[in-house]
Amino acid sequence: MNEAHLHLVVNHFPIIATILGFGILAAGVFRKNKIIMNTAYSVFIVAAIFSAVSMATGDGAEEMVENMPSIGKHIIHEHEEMAEKLALLLYVLGTISIVGIVFNNKDHKNQNIVAYLALFLATCGIVLGALTGTTGGEIRHTEIRSNQLQNIEYKANDVEKTRDKD
Repeated sequence: MNEAHLHLVVNHFPIIATILGFGILAAGVFRKNKIIMNTAYSVFIVAAIFSAVSMATGDGAEEMVENMPSIGKHIIHEHEEMAEKLALLLYVLGTISIVGIVFNNKDHKNQNIVAYLALFLATCGIVLGALTGTTGGEIRHTEIRSNQLQNIEYKANDVEKTRDKD
């Protein structure tokens, strides 16, 4: 398994875990159930860990595909920028989740504030996750690229690369 393959395997977990964690935390807050809330916090911590793994494998994946036909460095850079924002947000969410678990276990007076902050950060994470997933998918799936002009530009670049090789 090379880094590109490993990246493709792990990069879905931060996005999916953030969505699941949001739902679990919302249920925990609604039911005022610390066990459910701690479960959500644990899911967010796992999302942060997988985000770190995904970031660690991203450069190797980039090196393997950046010179392939119809893949431009611009589209990879766009995905990388979105992924960095998502990773940073998930690291913060993971840290807040550790605080949330500690506060819940100690019946801290600010445990609800932490829960609402985590819900807000998870909402932002879901949005950034969707954008990151879309920009990642656009790297190899030209059919989902919204900018058709960009598709034409990449095709033109492919033609030029083919001419240069001949």
